[in-house]
Amino acid sequence: MWNLVFLCFAGFLASFVDSIAGGGGLISVPAFFIAGFPVHYALGTNKFAATTGSFTSSLKFALSGKVNFKLIKYIIPFTFIGAVLGVKTVLLISQDFLYPLVMALILFVGIYSLFSKTIGLENKFTGITKLNLFLGILLGFVIGFYDGFFGPGTGSFLIFGLISIFKFDFTHASGNAKFLNFVSNITSLLVFALEGKINYLYGIPIAIFMIIGATLGTKAALTKGSKLIKPIFVVMSLGVALKILIENYLL
Repeated sequence: MWNLVFLCFAGFLASFVDSIAGGGGLISVPAFFIAGFPVHYALGTNKFAATTGSFTSSLKFALSGKVNFKLIKYIIPFTFIGAVLGVKTVLLISQDFLYPLVMALILFVGIYSLFSKTIGLENKFTGITKLNLFLGILLGFVIGFYDGFFGPGTGSFLIFGLISIFKFDFTHASGNAKFLNFVSNITSLLVFALEGKINYLYGIPIAIFMIIGATLGTKAALTKGSKLIKPIFVVMSLGVALKILIENYLL
């Protein structure tokens, strides 16, 4: 019972943060390990609960007009394909070589966002061009593959990529990133479900708390906008990099 209470609280906090700026897995996945879940069941059950929160957040961003469906309808299929290939590839190739590269990239994203005074504070999106659409599709495919293959920092990469390519502010970038992240999440979830790696007895109540956290987090993001999202984005990006560093180089 105490394990379930602990995981529900961790799930609420994780989805609240994740709905604003990504990085909720930093909180929820370690919580499952602390509760004694085997690795595959921890990842599968977390993915089940987190996907419900991701859907809730995506829906609220969409209803608030922060998702550009004219744009992401082109990117979603490639995100799905990338995620499927990522999950298939992770069964064949070691993830170890990715750790230093991912840590360096996320550190760059976090530090650059921290010191850039203007990045993501104004929505300067002017429309879809052949170039930015191509780059967006490439981003969706690569991040979908990465999320299926490895995962840490997916939200950070998506938000930063959408701001860089389409000149969105953090609020619009977060809304569009949430939808794309949901696509890769649901793809990974289906694989975990087919492999029987989800504990639904825990997953369902945790999912309820994640839905509540995502609802409140998205409301805060839409109310406060980029001024709230940017600092949380920076903290979670640097947190992901620090987690990778500690787990793989200092322990």
